Amino acid sequence: MFDTLQDRLAATFKNLRGKGRLSEADIDATAREIRIALLEADVALPVVREFIASVKERARGAEVSAALNPAQQVVKIVNEELVAILGGETRRLRFAKKPPTVILLAGLQGSGKTTLAGKLGHWLKAQGRAPLLVAADLQRPNAVTQLQVVGDRAGVDVFAPEPGNGVGDPVEVARSSITHANRTLHDVVVVDTAGRLGIDAELMQQASDIRDAVSPDEILFVVDAMIGQDAVITAQSFLDGVGFDGVVLSKLDGDARGGAALSVAKVTGRPVMFASNGEQMGDFDVFHPDRMASRILGMGDMLTLIEQAEKSFDADQAARAAAKLTEGKGASFTLDDFLQQMQSVRKMGSLSKIFGMLPGMGEMKEQIAGIDEREIDRIEAIIHSMTPAERADPKIIDGSRRQRIARGSGVTVSQVNGLVDRFFQARTMMNQMAAGGGMPGLPGMPGMPGAGKRAKARQQAKKGRAKRGSGNPAKRAEEQQAARQRPPAAVSPFGNPDGAPTPPAPDDFELPKELRDLL
Repeated sequence: MFDTLQDRLAATFKNLRGKGRLSEADIDATAREIRIALLEADVALPVVREFIASVKERARGAEVSAALNPAQQVVKIVNEELVAILGGETRRLRFAKKPPTVILLAGLQGSGKTTLAGKLGHWLKAQGRAPLLVAADLQRPNAVTQLQVVGDRAGVDVFAPEPGNGVGDPVEVARSSITHANRTLHDVVVVDTAGRLGIDAELMQQASDIRDAVSPDEILFVVDAMIGQDAVITAQSFLDGVGFDGVVLSKLDGDARGGAALSVAKVTGRPVMFASNGEQMGDFDVFHPDRMASRILGMGDMLTLIEQAEKSFDADQAARAAAKLTEGKGASFTLDDFLQQMQSVRKMGSLSKIFGMLPGMGEMKEQIAGIDEREIDRIEAIIHSMTPAERADPKIIDGSRRQRIARGSGVTVSQVNGLVDRFFQARTMMNQMAAGGGMPGLPGMPGMPGAGKRAKARQQAKKGRAKRGSGNPAKRAEEQQAARQRPPAAVSPFGNPDGAPTPPAPDDFELPKELRDLL
């Protein structure tokens, strides 16, 4: 969603690199580019004006003029101001001291309230709660049925005493849901209310009546992040008519410009509490302003990535796989282990989303967008087509076995060959990393293939240059004569070539006992 804004800001900051100090013209030009980037992202004009004024004021201050790297300091300022307009701090749900906690969802029709109710219920269940979804949208066709389907997908109970489609009293349904939750020991009630295509008096009155009937602990306004400036206008209307405590952004994975996310918290004064960014029940989480600002600036979101990994990976399984590498048993790392690790990665979400959270990936958007998610399906099919013996020891997979595996998995023999080759390469690389050999293939890192050859070539070149001496024949003759008259340098066991004080030989001193035991 923020790709366009991210690209414009990256280009703006790139122009500041290499500057020892920022002039007034540099600050004005940078502020102008940031203003254009925010307006193109459909951020509300009052928010843009306040944002730019704050950035320019801080950029002219001592914190930039005294900075060793003014460009990085400007990026830091923009990051902090983005965090501020996104709400500042992470806002958590307030739970009632006496259950059930009542959460009322409000918003326009089509904003994604019903689907989000299921995602919120799924998230609450993962937090150890016992949520109950309430079908109080009795006007939209099949809204009750949709909530029941969503609740079944989320594994959450649904209270739907009325069929809907214009039948039933939504206020009475909401009121009776509290009694039902107390009787069935549900500690959180999520009320899904009706919406309209636009703001009208009937919508506001019904939402106000439901609010008065259930006295919610939290009122969440659900806004479609793809509708731009209208999101801000609608949010302000709901705030004036019904009131709400926090905002939930739905469809954050869309391709719109994202101005709503950058505007609604600042305009309404209510924080963004949750964000929905996918079609699966698990594509929903707490909104962190600092992490979103980091993504917008192309600095990744490692904290969210780590949290997703902790939820997706089995700690015991990961420890067993790591032990096979660190204890010198790399050969026992099998294709079954490889498949388990890959399936755990898949639980974290799409590969493009995972790579997008890594720092510095903003310049590789085309490559990330071109990732074929079906490749994991093919790899799983190939591995499942192998016998247990073949998965345990891939070295026994000969030509005939590869043909059989290819037929069983519906791929070509070359694809089977590629998987087996990549597995051996990955296992070798992990063994080297576990043994402290560094990351193969990275310049300047130990264990890089060919690094020793290149270093030796550089040393030989230096020796060659040292032997050649001066290009002037007369001066070179003087240098050679002086070298013949120079007394021989002391030779040390450590290869000291210039006659410097020679360190003692290893036998000349006694090592401490602890060090001797270690050696």
